Amino acid sequence: MFLKLDLQFFAEKTEKATPRKKQDARKKGQVAKSTDLNNAIVLLASFLILAIYGKQMAVRLYQLFRSGLSDLLLMNLTEESVPMLFVGLLKESAFIAVPVIFIAWLASLVSNLSQVGFLIAPEALKWDLKKLNPISGAKRLFSARTLVEFVKSLLKVIAVAVVAGLMLWSEKSEFLKLPQLDPLQIVGFISSLMIRMGLAISAVYLGIAAMDLVYQRFDFAKKLRMSKQEIKDEYKKTEGDPLIKHKIKEKQRQMSRARMMQEIPNAQVVVTNPTHYAVAIAYEQGKMQVPMVVAKGADFLALKIKEVAKDHQVVIMENKPLARALYASVEIGEEIPEDLFKAVAEILAYVYRIKGTLSNQRR
Repeated sequence: MFLKLDLQFFAEKTEKATPRKKQDARKKGQVAKSTDLNNAIVLLASFLILAIYGKQMAVRLYQLFRSGLSDLLLMNLTEESVPMLFVGLLKESAFIAVPVIFIAWLASLVSNLSQVGFLIAPEALKWDLKKLNPISGAKRLFSARTLVEFVKSLLKVIAVAVVAGLMLWSEKSEFLKLPQLDPLQIVGFISSLMIRMGLAISAVYLGIAAMDLVYQRFDFAKKLRMSKQEIKDEYKKTEGDPLIKHKIKEKQRQMSRARMMQEIPNAQVVVTNPTHYAVAIAYEQGKMQVPMVVAKGADFLALKIKEVAKDHQVVIMENKPLARALYASVEIGEEIPEDLFKAVAEILAYVYRIKGTLSNQRR
C-alpha cells in the first residue's frame, strides 16, 4: 500500500484532467477565475454609468447641497418634520447613488457568470486546517504563482501611472486656465477629466485582466493534471474493476448457457458442421409461425449441445453450409430468416418423416 502511494506521489502528471476530475474540483469551488477581470469590468461599468448619468448626478447633488444650506437651515425641527426630512434626504441620496451601485453589481454578476457560470460550492466554506499550515504558506510565498502576481501588480501600477500621466500632460494647458474659471467650471473640468481618465485606465486594466484570465486557465489546467495511474484508478472507480466486470460477464454467460441447454430438449433438430458448430432449431405447429433457434455453440459448446440432444433423443443432422449460416446470422431466440427458411423447412420435414416412421414401427 505504501509503495502504491509513493508511486502515485512521484508519478509525473502529464495527462489532461478528466471530466470527472474537473467536476469534483468545481464542487469544491476550484475554478479558473480572474479576480482582476471582475474588477476591471466593474470599474469600466462604473465609469461608463458616470459618463452617462454623471451630469444628472451632479445636478441632483448640487440641488441637495443648495437645499441643505438654504431651505433646510430655516426648517423647524419637530417630531413630525425630522422623519420627513430623513426620508426625503434618503430618497434623494438613493436617486444619486443607486444607479451606480446597481450597474456595478450587475457588471460583477455578469463577469462571474461569464467566467465560471452559476456555481454553489458548500465544500469551499468548510473549515480546513491545512490552510493554516505554515510550510504550505511558505511554499506559496515563494512559488511561481506569487512571482506572476507580483509582475501583474507591477504592470497594473505602471499602466495606471502611464495613462494618468499622459492624460494629465495632454491637459496641461487647461490646468493653466483653472485660476480664471469659476468654482462650478473647475468642478466640471476636474469631474470630466477624472471620468475620462477612469475609462482609459479601466480599458488598459481590462486588457491586463484578459491576459490574466488566460494565465489563470492555463495554471488551473496545470494544477488539475493527472498521472496515468490516477486516470486508471478513476476509470476503475467509475466503470468498475476490469477483473470484476470480466467475472460478472463470465457469470452471465454461464447463466445464459444454462438456460440455453434447458431449451435443447424442446428442439426438433440440431444441425451440425459436424464438429465445429451446432445449432438447435425448435418448431411447434400451431404455436409457432416460423422455426426459431433455441441454442447454438461452437467447438466445446457445440459438443455439449450434441450430448444434451442425444440424451433427450433430439435428431442430429449434419449440414455444413446451413450450420455455418445459422450460427453466423441468427441469434438465440430469433426466428429463421427467409433466405434460410426453405433449407430449414426441408430438414424439419425430413425429421417429421423420420419420427413418423419410427412411431409406425413401434406400433
